[in-house]
Amino acid sequence: MSFVLTRRNVVAAITLLGIGLLPVRAQDARRIYEPPALDTVHAIAAEHGMVVAQERISAQIGADILRRGGNAVDAAVATGFAMAVTYPRAGNIGGGGFMVIHSADRKEDIAIDYRETAPSATTSDIFLGADGKPDITKSRDSALGIGVPGTVAGLALALEKYGSGQFTLAQLLGPAIALARDGFVISDDIADTMPGAHKRFARWPASAKIFSRTDGTPLQENDRLVQGDLAETLSTIAAQGPRGFYEGPVAEKLAKAVTDAGGIMTPEDLRSYKPVIREPVRGSYRGFDIVSMPQPSSGGVVLVETLNILEGFQLSDLKQGSPASLHLLIEAMKRAYADRARYLGDPAFVKAPIDTLVAKDYAAKLRAGIKADSATSASEIVASATPPREGSNTTHFSVVDSRGNAVSNTYTLNFSYGVGLVADGTGVLLNNELDDFTAAPGAANAYGLVGYEANLPGPGKRPLSSMSPTIVLKDGKPVLVTGSPGGSRIISTVLQVIVNVLDYHMDVAAAVAAPRLHHQWLPDEVRVERGFSDDVLLALKAMGHLVVEPMGQTSANSIAVTPSGSFGAPDPRTRGAAAEGQ
Repeated sequence: MSFVLTRRNVVAAITLLGIGLLPVRAQDARRIYEPPALDTVHAIAAEHGMVVAQERISAQIGADILRRGGNAVDAAVATGFAMAVTYPRAGNIGGGGFMVIHSADRKEDIAIDYRETAPSATTSDIFLGADGKPDITKSRDSALGIGVPGTVAGLALALEKYGSGQFTLAQLLGPAIALARDGFVISDDIADTMPGAHKRFARWPASAKIFSRTDGTPLQENDRLVQGDLAETLSTIAAQGPRGFYEGPVAEKLAKAVTDAGGIMTPEDLRSYKPVIREPVRGSYRGFDIVSMPQPSSGGVVLVETLNILEGFQLSDLKQGSPASLHLLIEAMKRAYADRARYLGDPAFVKAPIDTLVAKDYAAKLRAGIKADSATSASEIVASATPPREGSNTTHFSVVDSRGNAVSNTYTLNFSYGVGLVADGTGVLLNNELDDFTAAPGAANAYGLVGYEANLPGPGKRPLSSMSPTIVLKDGKPVLVTGSPGGSRIISTVLQVIVNVLDYHMDVAAAVAAPRLHHQWLPDEVRVERGFSDDVLLALKAMGHLVVEPMGQTSANSIAVTPSGSFGAPDPRTRGAAAEGQ
């Protein structure tokens, strides 16, 4: 059973401009989302298990693992490696991410941090120019922005610790290897973004030869993408496990490609990489348990803090999407995002007041400052702060199985197709994830997020993220699995899906399809998608909100779990997103 979004779901492409959106680059053109009538949108049902992802082939591979007796983690690992082949702009083994797992058998919730780390030679001023000011080209367009990839180690760790035991890593890698070796026909979102990425690839000969036609023009829809070197790298991982990636010839080629391009990653940096099993951030909201990602992701903390603020309001008494409801969402977002900028970073390097930030009494104090009919300015929320600095081209997938296990996984290369560099001889497309650091206290990154000392670059340090893979439980059982790409917009997206499902009891597909908005404290503006009426936007402006369109890309591929089965909601914002169930 499956559902795939087609070209009819999306319309003309535009380039998104402005701080807080995507970087201004040709390859970051996106299609304007025209939300459907919500009463016409319904989730896709599956009786036993489901995978919902931004790319159809990979979702089918994960669902096939479920059909063959695998659990949610087995399916997630197969999906994750397949997307490294079929969704190169964000699926990856050259980047990193975060996974939240609910294990029904162990009655345990865990988080796996496989975020990229900074090479050992990284300094706090690495992204400053000769004038001492941030030089964005260093972190976004050069090999200095490449972090040590974590995906291979993270997915392997998840399988080792929480897989069913019925599949080896080599078996789960088999479909990805075949797709890379034999190729697949380009369609959907990759066809939409590949031509725009051509300039980025053209800088690197190893990239251009893979992602171009024989005449040097970009690959287009219905062309076949063959990645022989990537097939060999995946085969090495299948034979040797993570060691085949982090040591030996593959690691040597990865490090050489980075240093030849002007970066500082060494074979020892790769050899030293370790994923981390962490305790998830936990919260409660209207009788449901929220399980989300801890630092170095800010996602869980900011999500729980925002929900705590909103819990003091009877949102269900307000119409979904009404000015009054949206105003409260905006005001709660502002306050939690301000705390993100001031306090959060890699927990190995900074001590953030997490217990305070996720406490109900702290939320009550923040809630008391919200005025029912007027906006609070960013300067009022943190008056002592100077405008304090994440990638949008991330991808999220959700998995549930018939045994009650669930996986929420978000991983990324940062920009679309990362830095654009394929390490010669490996097929591995590398990230530019270190732009998520704060180049200098008070500086903003490519997505307008501001940061301070807690998120400065440093050797071995993991940059702060907004990735928010989240599982909502009721009585210890999953009821919602969600997450999204979208840089700084990830947390607000996950928040609105949760509120739509729990407060407004919307069908999960309608909850995902509904138009969204975003406020991240600074810049002091509300970014909105199409779909809100002029009357609603005028009412928000009358309250003092600066409303700006468009919002930028998100794609909250989600699953609702009910006594009658699983219901998948592929986000219609991405052409080719799919729900595959059994």
